[in-house]
Amino acid sequence: MLIHLIAVGHRMPDWVEAGYAEYAKRMPPESKIKLVEIPAGKRNKNSDIKRLTQQEGEKMIAAIPKGAKIIALDVLGKACSTEELAKELKSWQASGQDIALLVGGPEGLAQDCLKQAQQTISLSNLTLPHPLVRVVLAEQLYRATTILKGHPYHK
Repeated sequence: MLIHLIAVGHRMPDWVEAGYAEYAKRMPPESKIKLVEIPAGKRNKNSDIKRLTQQEGEKMIAAIPKGAKIIALDVLGKACSTEELAKELKSWQASGQDIALLVGGPEGLAQDCLKQAQQTISLSNLTLPHPLVRVVLAEQLYRATTILKGHPYHK
C-alpha cells in the first residue's frame, strides 16, 4: 500500500520539509508515504477565495491515483486517537488499496474533495496551519505503524 499525501502548498519552510522527510523515511515498506504538492493559488486581499479553493481541489482530484481510497482531512471529520488511527491504518493495509490523504490549503478543502472522500478524519479540534499538518500527519502515521508492530516508540 502506498499512502499518497496530496497537500496544497509547495516551497515549504525548511523545518516543514525536514520534519516531514524524517517521518516519511521511517515508514515501513508496506506503508510508504508519497507527498504530492499542489501549488496554492495566489492570494491577496481581493482574491476570490472560493474560486481559488475550487481550483486547488480540481488539481487535488486530478492527482488522486486510480483506485485509491480517498480520505479527507477536515476539522469536521471524525476525531480519532493515535490508537484509532493505527486501527484505521491496519484496515487500509488489509484492503490492498492505495490511500489518498487530502490536505487542503489555508481555507481547507474544496467541497468537491470532501464529496469524493470515502472517509473524513480530523487530526485535532484545533486549527492547524496546513504546512504543520504534513509533519503531524507523517509523525502520527509513523506512530501508528509502531503501535501495529509493538514497537516502543509510542510509549
